[in-house]
Amino acid sequence: MDFLEVQDVCKIYGKGENQVTALDHVSLSIEKGDFTAIIGSSGSGKSSLLHAIAGVDVPTSGKIYLEGQDVYAQTGERLAVFRRRQVGLIYQFHNLIPTLNVEENITLPVLMDRRKVNRERLNDLLDLLGLQERKKHLPNQLSGGQQQRVAIGRALMNAPAVMLADEPTGALDSRNGQEIIRLLKESHKIYQQTLLIVTHDENIALQADRIITISDGKVLRDERQVVKG
Repeated sequence: MDFLEVQDVCKIYGKGENQVTALDHVSLSIEKGDFTAIIGSSGSGKSSLLHAIAGVDVPTSGKIYLEGQDVYAQTGERLAVFRRRQVGLIYQFHNLIPTLNVEENITLPVLMDRRKVNRERLNDLLDLLGLQERKKHLPNQLSGGQQQRVAIGRALMNAPAVMLADEPTGALDSRNGQEIIRLLKESHKIYQQTLLIVTHDENIALQADRIITISDGKVLRDERQVVKG
């Protein structure tokens, strides 16, 4: 079994005339350490797929396995622990806690797990993300790009098996967006993690090892490419 397996997954919202099929029998596999871009138009199902993989949106049918573990065989607190420890999720909007400083926001997943903060990892992340001089700042004292860096740090803090990013540059200007992608690629290389990015930006997708195109809830194309640089 591959590192990540999506097997015949369907996701249906609503009933009757209001029923919408977001995912229509999607199957794919991801190898450990891959950088994969998932692209598609608005409403294509790409974010629904990412959220199903992340363990935050239960599929209507089908199976998802991460490192051989059936994600949705777990429920309640066990599923919540799985999400905190195995999945690093980054959204378009950073969703930081406004009353917590940079360091506290980054370490929040560890503290929620009632585990001791790995100070060496924290300092490495602050250095990588260029936040060492901002670690005591509150979110409202940071730029949009800096806030998204904090969100990346929070997602990486628990050393998850897979990083999932849903339009991580969508709320940023071009310069900050390019910097966020550079940081995601650098962290992917340093920590040798599997990285999936949902994006509508072709320039971002072309930097990935593999591009999966979603249309009307189905996999339209699945292409592996040679990335330069």
